[in-house]
Amino acid sequence: MIIREHEIIDERYRIIKELGEGGFAYVYQAEDIITGKEVALKIIKENALKSKDNLIRFEREARASASLNHPNIVKVVNIGYHHDLPYMASELVKGKTLRGQLDEQKRYSFHQACHIMVELCEAVQFAHNALVIHRDIKPDNVFLTPDETVKLGDFGIAFFENSRRVTKSQVIIGSVHYLPPEVTNGQSPTFKSDIYSLGITFFELITGRVPFEGNNQINVAMMHIKERFPSPRQFVTTTPKSLEKIILKACRKNPLDRYRSVLDMQRDIQSCLDDPQKLQPRKSFWSRFLGLKTHDE
Repeated sequence: MIIREHEIIDERYRIIKELGEGGFAYVYQAEDIITGKEVALKIIKENALKSKDNLIRFEREARASASLNHPNIVKVVNIGYHHDLPYMASELVKGKTLRGQLDEQKRYSFHQACHIMVELCEAVQFAHNALVIHRDIKPDNVFLTPDETVKLGDFGIAFFENSRRVTKSQVIIGSVHYLPPEVTNGQSPTFKSDIYSLGITFFELITGRVPFEGNNQINVAMMHIKERFPSPRQFVTTTPKSLEKIILKACRKNPLDRYRSVLDMQRDIQSCLDDPQKLQPRKSFWSRFLGLKTHDE
C-alpha cells in the first residue's frame, strides 16, 4: 500500500512526510488531528505481514513501549490498524541518534559521555523495574533531543523477564557488536545482558569505536566469548581509571561478575560527575613531565 502526504490514517493522523524505511515498516511524521501534536507513525509493510516473526516483533515493541512512561524512553501514544496494517504512534523525537552524533564528532568527552550514560541508565533501570529487558541497547537506538535529553527507543526485540517461553531463534537476535557472550551462547537474556550492552555503548561514546571488530558477525560474536575485553585506554590513553573500571565491570564475561543492577552502574557513573577529580584525563609520563594538556582538558 502506498501512503501519500496529507493522507489520513485511521481517521486521526495526517501524514506530513516519510521519515524512513526499515526492513518491515515505514515511519512517517504525522499530525494528530485530535490533539494537534506531531507524532512518529510506524506502519508495518504489507509484505512483512507474511512473516509471523515481523508481526510478533511489532507487537512486542508496542507492548513494551506502551507500558513504559518515562522521560528518557520514547513513548508510544497509540496503536491501531489502517486497512488491516498495524501501526504504532509514538512521540516524535526531533534531534539525532547517538549514532548520528558519533558519526559527526567521532567521540564524546568523558564528562559528556557520563551525562548521557546517567540518563540512559535511568531509562534502562525503569524498564527493568517493569520486567522489560531491552536487548538491543546501542547508539542507533538512543535519541538526543535538541535540549540534549536522552531517550531510549526501539523495543522491537524486548524480552519480558516474566515470560515463560523464549525460542532459541529469539534469544540470539540482537546487534552482534553489543551482544553479551551468554546470549550468543544461547542462554536467555537477563537484566545483566542489558548491562553488558550499556558498557559497550559507554566504551563507544568514549573511544568512538566498538571493542571488537571482525570480518563477519560470527567472528565478532566469538570475540565477545573468547577474547579478553580491551580497556578503553587501548584506544584513548587518557581515559580516567574510574571510567575504565566501570566499563570493564559492566562487560565481564560472566554475568555474575557484572554490576548487580543498572542502578549500581548509574551510581558509579554519577559519582564521577560529582567528583571532578575522577574525570581528570590520565597523563603519560612525558605529558606530566612536560606539562602538556590532554585532549579532554
